[in-house]
Amino acid sequence: MKWVLLALAILGIATSSLALREHYRTDVSPCDINERWDCGIVNHSPYALIRGIPVAVIGIAGYLVLGTLSLRRAYSLMLAGALAGLAFSLYLARIEEHVLGVWCIYCAISLGTISSITLLLIATVLVQTLRKRAA
Repeated sequence: MKWVLLALAILGIATSSLALREHYRTDVSPCDINERWDCGIVNHSPYALIRGIPVAVIGIAGYLVLGTLSLRRAYSLMLAGALAGLAFSLYLARIEEHVLGVWCIYCAISLGTISSITLLLIATVLVQTLRKRAA
């Protein structure tokens, strides 16, 4: 399981890195698909920063921590971090939908990634707990 979770964390790092590149991009966004999908609008909005730090940097750091925890097989601790990341990602998705009215493909991929990590961790921690109780 640690390698699957590590691969997902690496996917999250890559996706967040692309969003960070978009944050600093000054030319036309390559993911300006239509009026509902435009990473440039999302990543240049005031919601793309928290106390001057790009949200994508927070994503990169979070996925880096999750990847490190997966290598240590610290699944319970990793689950706590993943739940926090999922809550934050859902908050950002709500802003995209209800405030900006525009979606970012990188953000959507990240939401799918952190959702997958969280679900896998819930199952893993549950199985570990049941095995400990059976022993």
